Amino acid sequence: MDDRVIFDARASVLADLQARGVANAVTVSALDEACSQRRWWLEQWAEGVDYVGGLIAQDVQDALVDLHGRTDLAGLWPVCRQCGDAPLHALHIEPDLGGPDPAWVCEESGTVVAQLGHLGG
Repeated sequence: MDDRVIFDARASVLADLQARGVANAVTVSALDEACSQRRWWLEQWAEGVDYVGGLIAQDVQDALVDLHGRTDLAGLWPVCRQCGDAPLHALHIEPDLGGPDPAWVCEESGTVVAQLGHLGG
């Protein structure tokens, strides 16, 4: 298996963590664990290349919810900044299986906010 797929996915998720100011030891550890798990997954299903980035992003989101819960801001990464006065809510990756072409979408409005790796742009 070509590790570049995992490295590219890791770089995209890390860029989004950094763009939202939450790239710290806990989140990067969650990211590295997700990359490790998905490396194994990709070895089992090589056709899953187009899905890996989005799945890793979802894995990191799930890990943060497990650590902090949905009521803690740290568990809501990434938070939607598009809805103004709406109650605090997160973005999620679409399509649900993580690809192809994963994008962050507002869970309230359904608006595409950014492609994976481009939350800062």
